[in-house]
Amino acid sequence: MIKLNIHEAKTHLSRYLPALEQGETILLCKRNIPIAEIRPLPKPRTRPRPLGLAADCGTELPPEFFDPLPAEFLAAFTGETE
Repeated sequence: MIKLNIHEAKTHLSRYLPALEQGETILLCKRNIPIAEIRPLPKPRTRPRPLGLAADCGTELPPEFFDPLPAEFLAAFTGETE
């Protein structure tokens, strides 16, 4: 963990970006009192997520799965029906 005061972070933050990209955490301090933590974002997925638990079994979803829901079904979710 890298500990930086605000002035040092403001002046030299770009120096610490390579370490941040490697997974290092920066502890941002104000007068040596920790006030924030800067952490790297998770890396984006390189392949699409499987759809459901049966994604590996080769089952395809039917095209009607993606059709809009019926109006009465949507109304039930919004409380418009009795």
